[in-house]
Amino acid sequence: MLLRTVVLRDPRWLLLAGNALVATTAGLLLPTALAGAVDMALSGRLDTATVLWLVGLAGVEVVGDAIGVVLAAAIAARGTAWLRRGLTAKLLGLGHPGRFEAGDAVSRLTGDSAIAGGFAVLLVNLGITVLTACGAVAALALLDWRLAVVFLLSVPLALLLVRSHLKLTADDVATYQEVSGELSARLLDAVGGLRTIAASGRADQEAARVLRPLPRLAAAGIGMWRTQARMIWRAGLLLPAVELAVLTAAGFGVVAGRLTVGDVLAALGYAGLGMAVVGQATVLTAVQRARASAQRIDEVLTTEQAPVGTPGYAAPGSVELRGVSVWDALHDVDLVVPAGTFLAVVGRSGAGKSALASVIGGLRAPSSGQVLRGGSVGYAFGRPALLGATVADAVGYGTSLGREEVLAACRAAQVHDVVVRLPGGYDTPMADTPLSGGEAQRLGLARAVVRDPQVLVLDDATASLDTVTESTVERAVESALPGRTRVVVTHRAATARRADAVVWLEDGRVRAVAPHGSLWEDAEYRAVFG
Repeated sequence: MLLRTVVLRDPRWLLLAGNALVATTAGLLLPTALAGAVDMALSGRLDTATVLWLVGLAGVEVVGDAIGVVLAAAIAARGTAWLRRGLTAKLLGLGHPGRFEAGDAVSRLTGDSAIAGGFAVLLVNLGITVLTACGAVAALALLDWRLAVVFLLSVPLALLLVRSHLKLTADDVATYQEVSGELSARLLDAVGGLRTIAASGRADQEAARVLRPLPRLAAAGIGMWRTQARMIWRAGLLLPAVELAVLTAAGFGVVAGRLTVGDVLAALGYAGLGMAVVGQATVLTAVQRARASAQRIDEVLTTEQAPVGTPGYAAPGSVELRGVSVWDALHDVDLVVPAGTFLAVVGRSGAGKSALASVIGGLRAPSSGQVLRGGSVGYAFGRPALLGATVADAVGYGTSLGREEVLAACRAAQVHDVVVRLPGGYDTPMADTPLSGGEAQRLGLARAVVRDPQVLVLDDATASLDTVTESTVERAVESALPGRTRVVVTHRAATARRADAVVWLEDGRVRAVAPHGSLWEDAEYRAVFG
């Protein structure tokens, strides 16, 4: 259905088909024109009309092929762009992190969309090839019906080859596309954590993890090429056999006086054109790849967005989690965050802190349970992606707020003094803005503050700041957003000490919710910060 939509939405494939039809007609007439020229040369006469006819047909075919290349590129580009727009909108609508890993999503956006986007061109090429074969058979029949009969005896075998090729490549092509997406996902994940991998000395183990699907990819690729090679050598044997049979029948026709030497040459040409379908192994493989790519794209487009709970049900500024679980991250979490609370989230690496922050902030849908959230949410990350042409645009990204609000947010995030020292101040292009990790974090925090949210979620958003600066930033944010709920993921005991309450996570479960001072008496809690 998706491929059908790709074909029908851009009617320019009709122009491509019409152009190809003209070029194909010229190509079908060319062997007959060549036969006439050969017979003319053998008779020792010069017929200007015959020569011009031959040259004209060759010219039409060449020009038609050139126009076809341009049209095919334009159609494939438009189909690819349409698929990418739809995929991008769907992936954004599914939220982050979504069901599809980043690398796999990139693979579907780039490779799969490009392959499926050119399906209309593939169909036109296959249709013209079939039409050429039928025209070649008709031309053989016009020369001598016996030649057409001899050629048609090979058709069942040719169709069997095509059917066998499509059947054998289907599974390998689907596996190849799937594993390519998995490899992309693993590679992108590794690139994103490159510094961490290098610092931990786990480069070899990580390389092994990324390349683990490679044997499956190789097996699928070898299977595709083996099937294609089998198709090519079988076609390579079939075509000469058919040409020899047609040539033999044509020879008897010359002896009987039914055909001329030029007709024999034309018969050989039409035999080659008639077997063109068998020689389209690469195109047939491309059709299978387009079908597999369309299935991967359709998988995204038909994915339903998971419910995120009942927004607005809780009191303004408050958050409540009821039996919330996130696959491989959180397990049956119950949590109530009253409005105006400063809540710290602590735990060892992998305990589920970022997953909990994502659920509270609405960036991740729970696999089970219910999230009740009152009011808007501002979110700041440990490694913020600062989008926008200028510094001011990056802070106000996604809003229509003016410069005054942007400046106030930057002052609250203690980054205003940094920005005003830039060559262009707030109008400095982001591409030309050198930022340390802490400065980038403070700009990301300003981007969250400028929205004036009722709930502010900070996921390690001040981890690159020293303890004194972090404390200053916290006081400034509290002054800029008085009485707002703050949920802060932290690894620092000092931050947890300043919080009203601490959520202590362990293996995706809430081990305790209490003030830091009470929890500090537990040696295992103290070890979290060690």
